[in-house]
Amino acid sequence: MKQFTNTAQAEAWNGYEGAQWARDQERWDAVNDGFNQPLLDAATIAETDTVLDVGCGAGPTTRLAARRAALGRALGLDLSGPMLDKARESATRERVANVAFVQGDAQVHPLDDGAFDAVISRYGMTFFADPAAAFTNLHRALRPGGRLAFICAAEPEANEWFTALRSLRDILPLGGFGKTAGPGMFSLADPGHVRDLLAVSGFGEARVQRVEAAGKWGADAADAAAFLLSSGPGRHLLDQVPPPAREAARRDLTAALERHETESGVRLRSNSWLVTAVHTARD
Repeated sequence: MKQFTNTAQAEAWNGYEGAQWARDQERWDAVNDGFNQPLLDAATIAETDTVLDVGCGAGPTTRLAARRAALGRALGLDLSGPMLDKARESATRERVANVAFVQGDAQVHPLDDGAFDAVISRYGMTFFADPAAAFTNLHRALRPGGRLAFICAAEPEANEWFTALRSLRDILPLGGFGKTAGPGMFSLADPGHVRDLLAVSGFGEARVQRVEAAGKWGADAADAAAFLLSSGPGRHLLDQVPPPAREAARRDLTAALERHETESGVRLRSNSWLVTAVHTARD
C-alpha cells in the first residue's frame, strides 16, 4: 500500500496538475532542459552508480541519469501516477532498460539504507510538507560519501516567467503567488535556509550555486501565454475571476511576452540554485 503523508501535494499531482504536466511534458522539458547538464555533472554519476531521482515527474532526468550509470541503475520516485505512467512509456520508447519508477512520498517512502550512490532532483525538492523528514530519509538512503545534487528555484523576481505573470496583478488575485513559506516552487529560495535544512538532516559540505538558463515557453507570445495560464497555478488564478477578466489576462500576458519573442520562439530566463552536499555520518 502506498504511504503518503504529503496528502495535499499527492492530491494536486494526481489531479489536474499531474495530468497537465504529463500531457505537456515535452513542453516542460523545453522550459527546463537547460538545467540538466549542470545537475548531472554536479552529481558526478559514475558508470556503475545507483541513482535516485526525487520528484522525477515524467522521468527525463531519471533516463539521463540511467544513461550515465550504464552499468548501474536509476530509480525515479514521485507522488504523481499520471506523470509516472508517462515516465514508463518514455523509457520503453527510448529503450532505457536500467531505469524504474515508483510512486511514493519521499518523506516516508521505505528506501533501503545506503542503497544509492547519488540522489538528484530537478525541481522536485520544494513541495515537501515536512522538508526535514524528507531530507533525513534521503540521507539515510545514501551510502556514506554519497552525493546529493538538486535544482530548485531561486528568488521569484529573478525569473522572467514570474515577472511576466506578476504584470497581471491588477487583473488576477496573485496574493501570495511566489511566497517562500510552505510547500511550493519557491520554498527553498533562501540559500541559508537550504544549508540549515541539509545540516540538520545530516548532510555535509553543502554548496548553493546560482545557475541560469533560458527555456522555450512557446512558439510565439500567444502560445506561451496560453501555456503559462494552462499550468496548475495559472488555471487556479483564472478560476477565481469571471470570463472578461480571463480574456484580459490572456491579452495582457501575450503583450508582456512579445518582447521575449525570438526566431526560435519565446525564451524566458530562469534563475535557480544548484545545491550539492554529501552524506556524512551522524553522531
